[in-house]
Amino acid sequence: MLLTQISFAQKDNRSQEILKSVSAKYKTFKSVSATFRLQIDDKKSKTNQTQNGSILINGDKYNLSITGQQIISDGKTSWTYLKDANEVQVNDAQNKVDGISPTNIFSIYEKGFDSRFAEEKTEGGKAYQYIDLKPLDKGKPYFKIQLKINKSEKTIAGATVHNNNGSIITYTIVKFTPNPAVKDSDFSFDSKKYPGVEVVDLR
Repeated sequence: MLLTQISFAQKDNRSQEILKSVSAKYKTFKSVSATFRLQIDDKKSKTNQTQNGSILINGDKYNLSITGQQIISDGKTSWTYLKDANEVQVNDAQNKVDGISPTNIFSIYEKGFDSRFAEEKTEGGKAYQYIDLKPLDKGKPYFKIQLKINKSEKTIAGATVHNNNGSIITYTIVKFTPNPAVKDSDFSFDSKKYPGVEVVDLR
């Protein structure tokens, strides 16, 4: 039992050091952009779907595009544009997200989790470190998030969310760009660019 506790402590210390390095790296970026692939594997319904998207982040502001919709936030207001309906829903910005998403994938590990180093693997000539995160709040809809970290670049290459309902959501970062040029208009919705759009204010 004692050996198991020591082994876990050593792995936990290793995971903490890795995450601290990743956090320090991201804090040097004023803004980030990424393209990603989202895969949802639902064991109960035996369905599997894949979506592609992109995200631009600057502090608490973001511009997320994913299949069928675009979500924009300036930190105070959020706009969800539904392409097929040509409708935009306006809400107060929600800074707290219950699970992992493209908007918080680069920072979710910073609080609310126990971490444990899982393994290190070489894929495509690159070394990746895997870290398991378990939520301190047992009421979360997921029981584990596994981060995939590029060892040399100290950046997050992906994350896999294991939900309590049996579904598994995998985010894969296809391309990551630090410090892209951003402007205020990137984080607001301009209805003039969407002729005939229906604005639904839910605030």
